[in-house]
Amino acid sequence: MKHLSINVNGLVQGVGFRYSTFQVANELGVCGTVKNEIDGSVSIEAEADQKILYIFLNRVKSSPSPFGKVNKLDYTFSDDLQHYEKFTVIG
Repeated sequence: MKHLSINVNGLVQGVGFRYSTFQVANELGVCGTVKNEIDGSVSIEAEADQKILYIFLNRVKSSPSPFGKVNKLDYTFSDDLQHYEKFTVIG
């Protein structure tokens, strides 16, 4: 198990990005959170097997929402697990 922190910039608010990310996470069995930030970005915290997290990351990079557009994506992997029990949309 690994922890993945992602910050996504682009057309990611008001286009169903959080809900689409939630659907992808549930499809892959990823636990964590997704939320809008004040600066217009979206932050994602995710936990799963590292192989699954790379698949999740690639899906987020290509925008899970058909109306969204990712311009910039920053991410870090860590061993600092939060032990999420499910994936939650915050806000």
